[in-house]
Amino acid sequence: MEEATGEERAHEKIGLEDFVDDADLERVTTLIEDWSRRLLARAAKRRRKDEELNDLLFRTCIISEREHQIEKDTFMHFMPPTTRVLLELLTFFFSFPSSQLAADTMSRKYSPPMETAADGSRRRPALRLLCPKTSILSAPFPSLLWLVGSPRFLQPVTVAAAFRCLRCLPDDGPFSPNLPHEADEIRGLLVRGFDIVGALLVGSANFEADAGRALELARALRERLFGEKASHDMVGGCVDAATGDIRFLISESIGSEVVEGQEVVWEDEPERLLLEKGCLLRCQLPLQLPLYLPLDDNSGTEPRFSSLIEFTAANLRGPHASYLVEGPTATSEELHHSVILHDNDLNYLSCLPINQNTNEHNTKIVYCSEFFSTKRHDLSLMRENADAIQITVLSNQSFNSSKAGSPIPVLKYFPASANLRVINLKLDILCYTSIDLPVAAAVSELVIPGLCDQLSVMKKVIVSELLTQQPQLCPYHFVPPGLRIPLTAIYDTRYEEIEEKQSELRRNLHFRLGLPLDRPLLRTSNALTFGGMIGRDKNLSKNGSSILRDVHKEIPSSGVLGGIMSLIDGSYEYYHYLHDGIDDNGWGCAYRSLQTIMSWYRLQQYSSINVLSHREIQQVLVDIGDKDPSFVGSREWIGAIELSFVLDKLLGVSCRIINVRSGDELPEKCREIAIHFETQGTPVMIGGGVLAYTLLGVDYNEVSGDCAFLILDPHYTGPNDLKKIVNGGWCAWKKSVDSKGRSFFLKDKFYNLLLPQRPNMV
Repeated sequence: MEEATGEERAHEKIGLEDFVDDADLERVTTLIEDWSRRLLARAAKRRRKDEELNDLLFRTCIISEREHQIEKDTFMHFMPPTTRVLLELLTFFFSFPSSQLAADTMSRKYSPPMETAADGSRRRPALRLLCPKTSILSAPFPSLLWLVGSPRFLQPVTVAAAFRCLRCLPDDGPFSPNLPHEADEIRGLLVRGFDIVGALLVGSANFEADAGRALELARALRERLFGEKASHDMVGGCVDAATGDIRFLISESIGSEVVEGQEVVWEDEPERLLLEKGCLLRCQLPLQLPLYLPLDDNSGTEPRFSSLIEFTAANLRGPHASYLVEGPTATSEELHHSVILHDNDLNYLSCLPINQNTNEHNTKIVYCSEFFSTKRHDLSLMRENADAIQITVLSNQSFNSSKAGSPIPVLKYFPASANLRVINLKLDILCYTSIDLPVAAAVSELVIPGLCDQLSVMKKVIVSELLTQQPQLCPYHFVPPGLRIPLTAIYDTRYEEIEEKQSELRRNLHFRLGLPLDRPLLRTSNALTFGGMIGRDKNLSKNGSSILRDVHKEIPSSGVLGGIMSLIDGSYEYYHYLHDGIDDNGWGCAYRSLQTIMSWYRLQQYSSINVLSHREIQQVLVDIGDKDPSFVGSREWIGAIELSFVLDKLLGVSCRIINVRSGDELPEKCREIAIHFETQGTPVMIGGGVLAYTLLGVDYNEVSGDCAFLILDPHYTGPNDLKKIVNGGWCAWKKSVDSKGRSFFLKDKFYNLLLPQRPNMV
């Protein structure tokens, strides 16, 4: 075709051979962005769905960060048909040669082009925050926050979490982090697929100087974590401690111009943005590594161990390793999907057809989305039972690299004076990826590097105790309340959770993640479960009957005008008469209230002790000397004092007891009870006369004195039917005296209120 000139060339066909400098390359990029916007505009006029169009440039850029020489046929094979047709329209005007242009386009993975204003100028992207406001605005000042995002799979300059900097250089203050120590700790926490995208200085008084400083620190930390400079947009900013205002700078790449951002957007649906197009991959790999050491020389122990770890990491790629990829545990109505990836598959560009006409390679590209029949967008469901693509490492023990092609025995000789130590490791990693990524790409670029990262983290912990008692390291994965991305914590299981060493580690993690310091959120019992519950369902009692949780969430309002509600903080189970097949009608209401209180401590992970039966409760009271042996198996009542003894003995929980001389005086204690729910949040037992109830909250108007009590009544004897319980008033707001003049609390009886305290622990 005869070469066009001037403006004609810009609108016909452009090849890289026509350009030689960066300015011309920028021109080509601008033209691509211009035509993509035109296609989007046309689609909107025709009222077509534009979801695929919005991903037009995204989907073409999810292949690799390496600058491979990519042919057009290979490039196009990644796309769904609709997107491929649209890109063919673009290629009518532009060619995609094996060039820096293709590599530059791909390096923008999932980064949409910068918006263009009406006057043609390029708008500065907004800082989008998916993390809770408290994670940034409640940080102590002065302090440094590392911003975590997923630049490969989320929009540019999107922050999914903020980690506090804990390790600072001595005498230099919080704005001078100890980057090597920070990198070591964050490497173990950060799930592959997430990345450092910036830093914020909280309490800064000099935006011009400190925002640039934050940007430099973020770049330096990122380079230490991943061994290379960031190619994605980076943010450096400052938070005004008084107003909470955030000002920030954006750098699109190393050496590019740094500009000040204009807008901070707190996203309304952060969970949907993270989970709708994202998914988790999990890989567990137990290892037994043989380490041979001379009996009379320990000086070379560390380098030998380091070499062993490096050798193990290197063998995760190559002909000796294959990867079995399976979807989350299938239900009876779902087919189990799986695929095995070998070494040549992991170089996923090589398994694409170089020329579709010759059909030289016909390997089907499998995307992560094919392993999910449905997607869940609720983090609370993930915390109950996480869905993840399961990756299993398979070892090809019979592989022979010799030209003969047949297995041959290999003889290894070790001196008799060598000492063999077997290093037991349990690798367990999570990765976050787009569902539109080929699974081979996910394994190659996320799973294998993630395994190598965890090997490196464990090596640094083990090496100091290699010749003594080897640490028993076990990774656990969490999505604690207040965090919207998964993270990994590695615990040494030689220590019990209540021991100081483990408590101190969790306390540091709580502080880094901005979690409260008075409740356990990162204990092993808080860890994510995958692929369904193993064994007995969490919502089943000992005999297999179902247990209702949080029944108060379905009840109507209290009717107190202008009142302030103070409610239980956390989940509980509803125990009542005849539950579990035990006939305790007429005598077991306080036992049932205690069971509900115990369930609260178990569900909030303060305790792993199962809820006790009536007989087990009685046995505890006998064991501590409060009751005679004949008490076990009896139908004798218990009250607030006995409940406090059991909670103290089994859970180490202290309790406050409020005495009230008459039921008429209970409204006078409403303010005190409200403070309990606001500060402790535990369920309260009320006992008066022969009756006991569980109190879940109060609604109190300080001006008028009007109040209502949220009562969970253990005297219910029916089935676990939520509608029946709510409609029957078995969980309901009760006033001391109702509109008909009837008293709920008895005037001639004294009452004890048992207020269990929340343990101050992590």
